[in-house]
Formats: sequence, C-alpha cells, structure tokens
Amino acid sequence: MDLLTNILRVVNEILVAGNAITALALLLYALTFNLRDRVARTFALIMGCVAIIGLTDVLAATTVGAQEIEAWLRLQWLGIAFLPATYLHFSDALLEATGRPSRGRRFWAVRVAYALGLVSFLIAARPDLLLANLGEAGGVPHLTAGLWFPAFLAFFFAALGIVASSLWRAYQRCRTRTSRRRMRYLMLGAAGPVLIAYPFLTAGGPFLLQWPLVFWTTQTLINILVAVQMVLMAYSVAYYGISYPDRVVKSRLFQWILRGPVVASTVLAVSVVVNRIALLMGTEQSRLVPIAMVSTLLLLQFAITLFRPSIERWLFYGEDRQDISRLHLLEERLLTSGDLRQFLEAILNAVSDVAGASSAFLALMADGRVDLEVAVGPDDPLQEIGQLPPTLADSQRSELPELGPVFAWDSYWLIPLHQPGGSEIIGLLGIRAIALEEGLPPESASALKVLSERASFAIAERLLQREVFSAVDRLVPQAEEVQRLRAVGRYAGSDLLQGEPELQAEADLAHMVRDALTHYWGGPRLTRSPLLRLRIVQEAMAQNNGNAVNALRSVLSRGVERVRPSGDRRFTGEWMLYNILEMKFLEGRKVRDVALRLAMSEADLYRKQRVAIEAVAAAISQMEQEAAARAARNQ
Repeated sequence: MDLLTNILRVVNEILVAGNAITALALLLYALTFNLRDRVARTFALIMGCVAIIGLTDVLAATTVGAQEIEAWLRLQWLGIAFLPATYLHFSDALLEATGRPSRGRRFWAVRVAYALGLVSFLIAARPDLLLANLGEAGGVPHLTAGLWFPAFLAFFFAALGIVASSLWRAYQRCRTRTSRRRMRYLMLGAAGPVLIAYPFLTAGGPFLLQWPLVFWTTQTLINILVAVQMVLMAYSVAYYGISYPDRVVKSRLFQWILRGPVVASTVLAVSVVVNRIALLMGTEQSRLVPIAMVSTLLLLQFAITLFRPSIERWLFYGEDRQDISRLHLLEERLLTSGDLRQFLEAILNAVSDVAGASSAFLALMADGRVDLEVAVGPDDPLQEIGQLPPTLADSQRSELPELGPVFAWDSYWLIPLHQPGGSEIIGLLGIRAIALEEGLPPESASALKVLSERASFAIAERLLQREVFSAVDRLVPQAEEVQRLRAVGRYAGSDLLQGEPELQAEADLAHMVRDALTHYWGGPRLTRSPLLRLRIVQEAMAQNNGNAVNALRSVLSRGVERVRPSGDRRFTGEWMLYNILEMKFLEGRKVRDVALRLAMSEADLYRKQRVAIEAVAAAISQMEQEAAARAARNQ
C-alpha cells in the first residue's frame, strides 16, 4: 500500500509539473498567434495563474527547509488570488466577442475582482489573516486556514458563479453548430484551472489525507483531467481573432502542443523516473539521467517529424484531403526565382562547355520587354553592350546545323527559345560568338539543341507560375475577407450585414503601414494586409491589371512620395524621414547600411523610422479621405 501511494505521489508531482509546462506553453501560444484578440489575451492571464500555481507547487514539494516551503506556498497565492478576476475578465471578453459588449456592470465587476485579488494576495503574505502557519498531514506540507479564509472562498465561488452564467449566455449567442460545439468544449475545459487553483489542502487537508491512497489517486486523476481541459480551452480560444482556415488553426495548435508540453513533460517524467531508479540502485547523480533526457528528446522530435503529417491528415483534413494534397504539392514543387536561377545557371554552364564559349546568358521575353535572367562567365552583356534587343528583326540571321535560325547581336549569338509546342519566342539564349564563328560539330549542336529545349521548358514553366502568383495575389485579399466574415458569423451573425471595417485609429493604421512596408517587395504582411480593403487600393487596381498587391505597393509608394520635401534630394535633416523610407523599405537596404549612410546610430534610426512611418500613415489616411470625398461627389 505504501509503495503504491509513493508511486502515485511521484506521478502526481510529474503531472503537476506537466500542467505548469502546458499552461506556460498555451500562454505563449495565445500571445504569439492571436495577441490582438481580447479573448486570447484574457485566456493567457488564466494560463499565467495556472503556471504560477503549478510551478510553486513543484518548488514547494522539492524543497527541504520549512521556511522556504512556506514562502513558496504563500507565493502560490499570487495565482490563486487572481484566478477569479481573470475568469471574470475572460467571460466579459467572451460575451463581447459574441456581440454582447459590457454596459458598465461587467466593466466594473472585473476591476473590483482584480482589486480583491490583489488584497487577497497581500493578506495571504501575512500569517493568521487569510492563511495561518505551515502545517503537515500525511507527509504533505500545506498552509492552514486563517481567520478570513471563508471570506475568500465566498469571493472565489461568487466570481465563478458569475463566470458560469456569462459562459452560458455566450453559448446561447453562438450562431452555428460549429461555434456551439466549440463553446461546449470551452465550458467543459473551463473547470480545469479551477480544480488546480482551489486550495483543497487548506480547506480540509487533515481530513482528506486520512485516506492517502484515495487522496493521491483522486489528485492524479484530477491532474490528468486538468491537462485535457486546458487543451480544450486553448482549442476553443484559438479561433478567436483568427481568419485562418480551421485546418491551419488545428494543425498549428497540435504541433505546438506536441513539440512543447508533450516533449517537455515526457523528458521531465523520464528524468524523474531514471533518477529514482538510480537512487534505488544506490547510484547518486547517475550519468544515465542526462543520457535519458537527451535520448528521449531526440526520439520524440524524430517521431513527431515522421508521424505528425499523417496524423494531421487523418484528424483534421477529412473530406478536404485531396485539396490539401494539391496545395502541399504546389508548395513543394513550385519553382521560385532562386530555383529557376539555379537550374538555368546549370544549363548555361553546360552550354559553355559544349560550345566552348567563355560566357553565356539567358533572358526572358514577356510583356513586350526582354529581361536578363542569369549570366555565367566573366563577361556581363548588359555592362558590355547595354540594353538587350527588344526584337530580333534587325539582327543578322544565320543558320546552324541542328539549331535552326541563330541571330548575331554584337559579340553574341542569340538562340530563340520557343514556347514548348508553339512558335512564340519566350526567351533568348546568348552565347559568346568567338567559339562559334567556324560552326559546331554535329554532336555539340545536338547537345546544344537539347539544352536550349530544356531552358525553354524551364522558362515556360516560370512564366506560367508568374501567372499563378499573380492570381494568388488577387485571390488572397478576397479569401481573407471571406475568412473574416466566416469568423464573425460563428458568433454574431448580424455582423455579417456590416460593411468593411474602417481604420479606427491612426496608431492602428501606422502599425498596418509598418507591416506592409516591411514586406514591400513581397511577403504575407503585404499580401494579407488589412490595407488591401482601402478605397484607394481598390481604385489603384485599375492601373495595376487588377493585382491588389501591386495596387497596395503603388499606394505605399505614393504615401512615401508625399513625405518627400520639394526640390532636389539631399542628405539634410529636412530630408531625413524620406531618405529613411526610401533606403530602408523601397530599396531594401540593411539597417546598418542606412544608419551609416545617414550618419546616425541604429537606435536613432529606429526612432526616426517610427516618425517616418507615422507620416506615411497620415498621408495614406488623407488619401483615403480624398477618395471618399470623390466618391461622394460622384454619387
């Protein structure tokens, strides 16, 4: 019986530590992925209280001195005392998210609860008021109840009663079957932190520990249940303030839990078990403990990497598996500019070897212009000769065996690259003409033809993918809006009737402008920017072939130009803001280079950059107002 009790105590300690790790991981998750949402922020406060309670519990259980144990147990009340207030705060945010903002009563109730939580914690630090002295029952140290402990319990349960009522009201306001199901998960999970925070031993320690086996079994089951409940809460909260598809949210949370709490808790459990076994064998500070920890960490990461994609497809994708497979295939196989450049460089190196040429280049022909894509060898055709010829009509034409027509351009031979299966010229293969003046052997000409066909295929694929990227740029803003409306409709369907959200504050606009400028030449902060919904961006799409991202880029450029002083460009104080914007964002220079060019420290540059971005935000706001005024006049 004693052996089983000791085993349960060890397991319970591991579970308590695991719950503290889980709470901390979920706190970081909420602050990482949906920090701007009020529901997520208040959920993070609850997880912070749980992490404090679990961490101090573990420290008290592993401490020897009575004075230090009492100090940790009193510090534990930082989490216990503030938990009712954080729950009230959370329920208020939840009701607001479902379309029921506070009319003043919940606003003040939350603040009074935080004040009472602070008073409770301060009183808990002094013996005999809320908590008396350190006691022990069944070998378990705990703080005994003080004079005001019943008053705290009354506050604790009163606050949780209000929270339960608010959660039920939020559940009734959910509009869709999915949102109601997730709200049920949240209501079930909300009991978890309460079970951790409730001071069982202070309320009835000696009585409960009369049956140690029953007590530790119950505590172990409660800690397992709490871990599941916290994950349920996190799963439900993860959808608030997020416009991503459900599968993305599920996959992200699943991976976060696997690589965080699961790995950390398992490594902790293995280290504790191995250490206890080593002590039983009479070996203190055994080297097996670090070896077991490292081995467990590596094996778990290997298993997660190997099996996670299959588990996600089975759990999260459902009937969408084929669509997701296409998206993953597109992500894995799509050629980027860097991929194409590497492949074309390999082709040019082979061409140079076959033709015996010192230099070669490949150019793309699209939209009526010729752009140099890649060149190899010591000679740069653009530096030597200048602009590439827009057409081949004026070039001298020759015929080479196996290759067909070849055109002379200065010191280069130009081989036209045709669309596979068609006659349209999509690129030019340029070869230094010195080695081709006397022709090529038949085998070299055949090899050169094969290489030119492969270059044609790669260029045609790249041009096709440019169209795909352009379509994606047009699709992303619309998909973002659909996802936003879908997220709104989960909880407050009447909000679907509202128009597009206005930019409510200059600070918010400055934040959006900064994000968009940071990814000015491409990136999710530009392609998914809320600025894409601006009226001026919609107007600019007409001049950018319907491409919303290019339209936003042009609006940002116009906003920067409005910051530009009149006259010729200089590097004086008057031009400081414009110079920072142009060099840092439009030209994409590094911070160190910009600071060096403008003769200022990096810290000063960041301060001036903030002012410059605010100036651009003000200019864009003015442009938006002008566009609204034009629209009003035209009506």
